[in-house]
Amino acid sequence: MNASRAASAILKGGLTVGVLDTLLAMGLWQIGPVIVYQSVASGLLGRASYRGGLATAALGMFLHFFIATTAAAVYWFASRNLTVLVRHWFVCGLAFGVAVYYFMQLIVLPLSNVVPGHPPLWRVIGSIVGHAFLVGLPIAWFAHKSDARCRDREHIREREPEERVR
Repeated sequence: MNASRAASAILKGGLTVGVLDTLLAMGLWQIGPVIVYQSVASGLLGRASYRGGLATAALGMFLHFFIATTAAAVYWFASRNLTVLVRHWFVCGLAFGVAVYYFMQLIVLPLSNVVPGHPPLWRVIGSIVGHAFLVGLPIAWFAHKSDARCRDREHIREREPEERVR
């Protein structure tokens, strides 16, 4: 295992997903980034988060990117033993994004101080699809690109047509 390759895949995945998930929330809820991050901070602070200004937005931003990077780390470390996660990264990434959505909805949020709500069905579907494509897929892609087993296989595939010509 190359530690710098692992750290790069995890950090790139976490940062990319943190930005994309923020944009997803802004689009689905029609709110700005300060409110998005304050809503994340409300998991710790409850409704008081919305009265904390930029300080609670900064806390929420930190938490949001920490969670995104943790999700990337979970996928990357799991892919060390489950090679299907990097060999079939597209399908596994979509499934992982949906799993992240349900993990947050069914485990994390009920344990937090977030005030429960009941969003309309279109927003739930948008969130699930958004997590599949904007959370799971980028995380899986960065894990796939960092994996030497996949790079070696792609390198072999690139040489095969040339070798057949000889």
